[in-house]
Amino acid sequence: MHGPLSRPLPAPDYAYSQGMARRVLITGATSGIGLEAARALAAQGMAVVIVGRDPVKTQRVAAELSRGQPEAVEYLLADLQRMASVRRLAAEYRERYGELDVLINNAGSFFSSRTVTEDSLEATFALNHLAPFLLTHLLLDLITAAPAGRVVTVSSAAHVGARMHWDDLQLAKRYSGFTAYGQSKLANLLFSRELARRLAGTKATSNALHPGAVATSLFDRGTNGALKLALRLIRPFMLDPVQGARTTVYLASSPQVADVSGLYFVKEKPAAPSRQAQDDAAAARLWSASEELLSQ
Repeated sequence: MHGPLSRPLPAPDYAYSQGMARRVLITGATSGIGLEAARALAAQGMAVVIVGRDPVKTQRVAAELSRGQPEAVEYLLADLQRMASVRRLAAEYRERYGELDVLINNAGSFFSSRTVTEDSLEATFALNHLAPFLLTHLLLDLITAAPAGRVVTVSSAAHVGARMHWDDLQLAKRYSGFTAYGQSKLANLLFSRELARRLAGTKATSNALHPGAVATSLFDRGTNGALKLALRLIRPFMLDPVQGARTTVYLASSPQVADVSGLYFVKEKPAAPSRQAQDDAAAARLWSASEELLSQ
């Protein structure tokens, strides 16, 4: 097999030790940042379960990542735009494994044109925010029962300048792909912040990150020709997925952040997000709004 899956596994950056996170569930892990994070965590000896949409591709990636590792990389299938699929994913994970140390909410996408899911939800908000919100909620008791549970949410610097459109979270009145994406990445940070507040007093943590400008297939889905051309031109100047995965791996495995919660990381260091992302009232409001949307 040729291509990125056939590359030798990198040496682990952060040594696994007794008592550290052991079982990891990572969404969007069949390519890009998610794939490289899964590769690095498997190389540390963690029991990694990847989530993908395509059965053939997901099985192939899991098999390739398993080669030479102390633990086989296993996989589950889900279409995270569909909330019923998210619920099935959580139920299947619970039945099959019964414990979870680290949940990495990595899956996300960009849609140039407004798309509505089978749940009557705008696709960007559904995939990038509501899916990780729901999945985390459904698995949270496993995470808090772990010796040192962690929730890691991949956000983006695209949250800077974004705002929550409280009167139109689905952007039905006026849609822009960049507006929708920026709002969803701001939602990731508000969710991670409110989750950290709710986890206070437990051994579990919640942190978010910006992976950097990474050359991945993120914008390939639902992207128009002009944007694809622009991205192709700047791709040589972007980080590769291995570099982009470093902060995800750090937050999932490093003992340095074992007791750190509620922060936003860039290049493996805490960073200040936008003022809107630090609004505790907005974080609580988004939590309630998300619960309401998912109950409909």
